[in-house]
Amino acid sequence: MSSATDADAFTGATPDNAIRDADRAEGGPVLAADGRPLKASLSRSLRRSKLRALMLIAPLLIFILVTFIAPIADMLFRSVENDIVSQTLPRTVVSLEEWDGTGEPSEETYRALAADLMVATELKNHTRLGSRLNYETTGMSSLFRKTGRNADEFGEVPMEQFFDLNEAWEDPAVWVSMMADPAWVERQADWAERKAEVEAAQDAAETREEQRALEFTEVEPPFRIASAAQEALPRTARAYLQFGQTIQSVDEDSPTEEEPWAIVYQALYEDLENGATGAGLGQDELLSEAAAAVGDFEVLPAREFFVEEVDDDWADNQVWGTIKAFSSPYTAGYFLSSVDYRLTPQGVEQAPDDQKIYGLLFQRTMFMSLTIMFSCILLGYPIAFLLSNLPLRTSNLLLILVLLPFWTSLLVRTSAWKVLLQQQGVINDILVWIGLVGDGDRLQLINNQAGTIIAMTHILLPFMILPLYSVMKTIPPYYVRAAKSLGATNWTAFWRVYFPQSVPGIGAGCILVFILSIGYYITPEIVGGTTGTFISNRIAYHISSSLNWGLAAALGTILLAVVLLLYYVYDRIVGIDNVSLG
Repeated sequence: MSSATDADAFTGATPDNAIRDADRAEGGPVLAADGRPLKASLSRSLRRSKLRALMLIAPLLIFILVTFIAPIADMLFRSVENDIVSQTLPRTVVSLEEWDGTGEPSEETYRALAADLMVATELKNHTRLGSRLNYETTGMSSLFRKTGRNADEFGEVPMEQFFDLNEAWEDPAVWVSMMADPAWVERQADWAERKAEVEAAQDAAETREEQRALEFTEVEPPFRIASAAQEALPRTARAYLQFGQTIQSVDEDSPTEEEPWAIVYQALYEDLENGATGAGLGQDELLSEAAAAVGDFEVLPAREFFVEEVDDDWADNQVWGTIKAFSSPYTAGYFLSSVDYRLTPQGVEQAPDDQKIYGLLFQRTMFMSLTIMFSCILLGYPIAFLLSNLPLRTSNLLLILVLLPFWTSLLVRTSAWKVLLQQQGVINDILVWIGLVGDGDRLQLINNQAGTIIAMTHILLPFMILPLYSVMKTIPPYYVRAAKSLGATNWTAFWRVYFPQSVPGIGAGCILVFILSIGYYITPEIVGGTTGTFISNRIAYHISSSLNWGLAAALGTILLAVVLLLYYVYDRIVGIDNVSLG
């Protein structure tokens, strides 16, 4: 026997029931008016209806995805993203894996740092890297800027000695013949020939328009290193590859015309010093001469260059520890900083006492938001009760007064409170006039938590009154009259009959006011001073001033998690089904 809730129950002439009728039909398929099977025709019609419904909600769905879901996803990603260190200092990060965090890193790590910083300086990434690491250790930004200005000097000592040994080392063509892939040399030569032809045609052009029309826009083929060079001179090949690719992409220069960086000569010295000969690269005589001479070269160790020539902070293991601790593409460092901890090479440690601010800010934000919410309940409930029990015409007129603040700019309302709450302001003048406080004991109501709570209670009060009013209007008045007719006092009738029915409105108002207040920015910024600001003000500071977007994203993520947790607790204790807007 079927019930009213069974899937096959006949509750009306719906497309689904018509399809079921077609399934139950006996004696062959039922045909529609167009001769097609009724089941297929109804299925197609149902599918079209669903597609139309999807198209109707598609603009709203796309709008929500773009303006709500995507920013939250981006915020979550930024709170753990940390790829700038590993991308800017790839060889240094690999070399630091063998460092135990004590003393100074090896000479090989300093050499890797020199090679990485040479490229980073050309790409102008070293300043961004310094700014990122400066969030963790003060002084890193200036250290990287200073080092970037001297990065091209590393390798000048062996370079000058190579020049003194043979002037051929200054010739870019010699380097290309040794290092470049033969296929690249051939393509580059064709490209250079086409460029020369176009430039000759431009020179022959009579008008400027003709010259512009003949402008050569084809870019030089991307530089490729020879595999023989990688095997024979590995350090030199890697340094020269970065040199060739960087000057092509950054300066639009050609390796065939530019003298290599000094660090390429440093790499060549290290290869030859390690026993490489460079045989088979087409410059055997030149390389043999250099290999025989490098033993007598004067060299400046990389560690000595960084510590004595650039900045002695490079001898500080805290600098190296910061680079190593944040060398992973993903980090928990932002979240640790958000709860007053920090990531070090030795593990997770508490931040110094004078730097613990975020725990205090979270506590203050929760306390002030709850205080504002309860203040709105105390002030809003009587007003909503009065509005719901007045004649309709009068209540509508008074309701306009509740909505009146929305007609004024939030900034104007907050600025007005800044004037009212001054020690010489209107409120203190009234208190002195009626004798509640002495003229010399005026209250401090601005630039503290009291100012923020007063101003935000006024601003958020309509968000408590409106849900309460909507719910109270639905409470039948004869419930209270019936309670009184059965002997209940006014208070008992209100507390036992009326108030429980208004709880859904209180829940809706509390959620609105609390969620709005926990993320408020403008009012605490203007009237809160240093002790009345929220965690949202700190988030805004990191986004607009310190540019520490990772920490701002982590703080925002924690704030979102706290709101969701409170929402869950509220649902478990009160029940989200009891929330109503009317």
